Amino acid sequence: MDEGENRMPHTRSAKKNLRKNQKRRLHNRAVKRDIKTQIKRFLAALDGPVDQLQKEYNLAAKKLDKAAAKRIVHPNLAARKKAQLARRLYDKITTANKPA
Repeated sequence: MDEGENRMPHTRSAKKNLRKNQKRRLHNRAVKRDIKTQIKRFLAALDGPVDQLQKEYNLAAKKLDKAAAKRIVHPNLAARKKAQLARRLYDKITTANKPA
C-alpha cells in the first residue's frame, strides 16, 4: 500500500488537489494504455500489407506526439518509440520493393 493512500487531506484545497490528481492519473493511464495498444497493433501489422502498416504507424506516431505534448510521456520516449517503429516500417518497405 502506498504511503499517500491512507492519509486524508484536511484543507479544502488539498481535498480538491487529491480529486484532480486522481482524475489526471486515470486519464494519463488511459492514454498510456492506448499508446501501448497502438504499438501492439503496429507490430501485429508487420505481417500484413505495407499500406496497413503505414496507417498503424501514423496512428501510433500521432498518439505518441499528443501524449508528449501534454507531458503524459517524456518527449524523448516518444521520439525513441517513433524512431524504433519507423525503422521497422522502413525495413518492411525496402524489403517489399526489392525485386526478387
